[in-house]
Parts: sequence; structure tokens; C-alpha cells
Amino acid sequence: MNGPYKPGTPCWIDLMVPDQQAALDFYCGLFGWQGEIGPPEQGGYSVCTLKGKPVAGIMKAMNPDGSIPDPMPPTVWTTYLSTDSLDATLKTLTDARGQVLMGPMDVMDLGRMAVAIDPTGAAFGLWEPGSFDGAGIVNEHGALIWNELSTGDTDAAAAFYSAILPVTTSASKEEGDLAYWEFMVGGRAVAGMMGLGNLPPGTPPNWLPYFHVDNADTIQAAATEAGAKVLMPAFDMVAGRLAVLADPQGAPFAVITAKAPQLPA
Repeated sequence: MNGPYKPGTPCWIDLMVPDQQAALDFYCGLFGWQGEIGPPEQGGYSVCTLKGKPVAGIMKAMNPDGSIPDPMPPTVWTTYLSTDSLDATLKTLTDARGQVLMGPMDVMDLGRMAVAIDPTGAAFGLWEPGSFDGAGIVNEHGALIWNELSTGDTDAAAAFYSAILPVTTSASKEEGDLAYWEFMVGGRAVAGMMGLGNLPPGTPPNWLPYFHVDNADTIQAAATEAGAKVLMPAFDMVAGRLAVLADPQGAPFAVITAKAPQLPA
């Protein structure tokens, strides 16, 4: 990536965990990232890199005053959507029945951010870039390739995201017994959406990051050896070979050996 992401496009992911060093060891070992605990003036935030480019953030779970949260928040990856005006997006967000959890706040000269919940209960972030656009490498082994919303109300979610950002939603596609939608920006698919019906009972609405890997089975085996759990064993589907895992601290993520779409003859 050599420029800013178009508004509405997932541009960054980060993870808040009880044990930051353990998370760094796990993901750096699994994907070949480089990362270390950041300086105190940045709250210890780690910007992990791949081939020298930023790929994801990892931070220790803490309150703004530096204290340990009690109870501890869920250990999950947060997907950030790019916006060219955070204040305007947040105003529209509250009008559209979203809820702001954190922010808006300045992150040095890097940009401005907020974390919110959509009307269906899924948490996500918003990022207005300054000197930092977001992930500097995507769609390669160990890098982000896709973000997917699972929600109990796909119609409400589609209406919400289209109200706050310049995204549209494709007509549903049938993949086996699964209905699937895509969020579109400028005519290009940038994220996916599906209902909760095919997920284990009790799964909350969520945004799930997908990492591209050269071999999903090999990564699944390496992840479990390092303490991860398999939520969905590797299987073949229309976009490639996919596995859904939970890291040793419980954060779900997907890995996919993606294949190019089949074009009509």
C-alpha cells in the first residue's frame, strides 16, 4: 500500500491482550512479523511489521490511566475503517444508532481514532489518517487480506455502515447454505458480511480479520503447537482454503490460502 485507504475501507487491525509479550511471541512466530513492546509515551503500543512495513498493532489491556481493567475486556482483534473526517463520521454514527466506546482522540501526528459499536452489537474502530495511513502491506503471507462482519441483523448492519461511510452492500450470494454479502467502496469489494446462523450458538456479533498464508494446514498445525485452539478446521471453500483459530489468549482470527477468482471464459 502506497497511499491512503479510501474511506470505508478496512485499513488497520489491532489487538488488546492481558499478556502483550506473549501475543507478540505468538504472532511473530506464526507469521514472521517483527515487533516489540513500544515506548511508555505510546502506552507500550507495538506496531508489528512484515518486510519492514506496518501490518498490525498489539497492546496491553489497560485503562486510560494505566490501571488494569477489572473485569478484563474481551480479547479480540479490532478492525478499523478509514474515514476522511472522524468528527463527521461520529456525528452520523450516533444519528444512525451506533455507540461511541472510546474517542475521538489524537494519536500524536499519526491520525485520529475512535472505537464504536454498531446497532447490531459489533465493535469496530475508525481511523482518520495523519502521517499514518494504516497497514503498509496486505494480501501476502502473514498479512491482512480480508475483514468480515458476522451479525444477527444483516439488513440493519448494511444500512448502518452505508449511512456513516461511503460504502454500499452487494446483493447476497449463496455459498452452499450460507448467504454472504460484500461491502463495496468505489465498486470494489473491501469486506464481507454474513449472519450468525452458521456460527456456534452464543457467538456475539464481531469483525474477524483474515490473514493470507501460503499453507493454511501448516499454519493451523503451527498455531496449535504454540497453544492456539482450532475453532473451524481447515476446509476448502470458494475463496480458498480457510481455517478459523483462537490465539492462546482467546482472540479469534482466520487464515486463508486464497485463490484467484475464476473469471468467465
